Amino acid sequence: MADICITAPEFPQLNGLVSLLEARRLRVRLGFHPTCHTLLQPGPLKDQRALVDLARKLGAKRIIVLDPAAEAWQTREDLGGRMIHVGLPQTGLPYLRDAALMMLADLLAEPFGAMVAADPATGDLLDMARRVARFDVSVFINGPTGSGKEVLSRLIHSASPRADKPFIALNCAAIPENMLEAILFGHEKGAFTGATTPNQGFIRAADGGTLLLDEISEMPLALQAKLLRVLQEKVVTPIGSQTETPVDIRILATSNRDMEHEIAKGTFREDLYYRLNVFPLETLPLAARAQDIPVLAQAMLRRHTPAGAQTPFLSPKALNMLAAHPWPGNVRELENVMQRALVLADGAEIAPEHIMLMARPVALPTPRAA
Repeated sequence: MADICITAPEFPQLNGLVSLLEARRLRVRLGFHPTCHTLLQPGPLKDQRALVDLARKLGAKRIIVLDPAAEAWQTREDLGGRMIHVGLPQTGLPYLRDAALMMLADLLAEPFGAMVAADPATGDLLDMARRVARFDVSVFINGPTGSGKEVLSRLIHSASPRADKPFIALNCAAIPENMLEAILFGHEKGAFTGATTPNQGFIRAADGGTLLLDEISEMPLALQAKLLRVLQEKVVTPIGSQTETPVDIRILATSNRDMEHEIAKGTFREDLYYRLNVFPLETLPLAARAQDIPVLAQAMLRRHTPAGAQTPFLSPKALNMLAAHPWPGNVRELENVMQRALVLADGAEIAPEHIMLMARPVALPTPRAA
């Protein structure tokens, strides 16, 4: 099944659009394909009923009617949102500098939950993640803070045979040590002061699905031993209980630390690490995958624009400014910068004066003369 069928491939932005979609590992077909999720029909639209009938025959759930020569970006929903009319201006810019084209790609990709990507290194990581998703093995994802480890974990779950079962994420660094055991393993009523009701815990909540242990290097050694037993025996014993409960979970674990160094320091169990590290993956710093920056930035603007408001586009100069920044805070820093830009911008374009790379108070930018 194709994800997106482009029925009349003759508009000028076609090659750039296909490149943006395929970078997210979406299956794009040109012409009429027997089965597809989204039908993209370059306009002008002559017979809406015929197009809807065609979409039904192809099994398409959504139709995008595209005007590739519009004066400005615009969208209009029809048929209860199942048909979207999109005006796409011709800019003549390369596709990674054409904000409107990146916006269209993000709109098309939205139903698939595809990870936003354009860099070949990220594409290779997505390919490997989808491959390992099919096998029921533990995965250890290492990478710097804010580089997308949880997003990659969710992709692995959604591409796995467990996709229709729970995905439970626990940030081991965000939970106080004295609460982490009860949250993870669950407890019986009266197991400790304040336990007025029983709680199944995250492990049992994830039964049949996937449990993400984010920043697992922060987990105390005593809990590491209990977790190892869960992995070995596939049973969990809640606090205050003498009864073992069978569980069927897949574990994904992440860390931003050098795990071999943590093992050498004695802060992480070697046997647990090798149980978790059946298949290792690594996310790269944002600066090491520069082609992801423009598509991520425009997608973030789209996601954070208030409902009913027009999403502003990044100007080529603003995109060049983003490309030159080292991004020590990775994707999380980029998202902060885009949210600031939305606050500072006053119009349909994000210009360099709206890009506040340093998180400190500034005056509002002076409006440019018309």
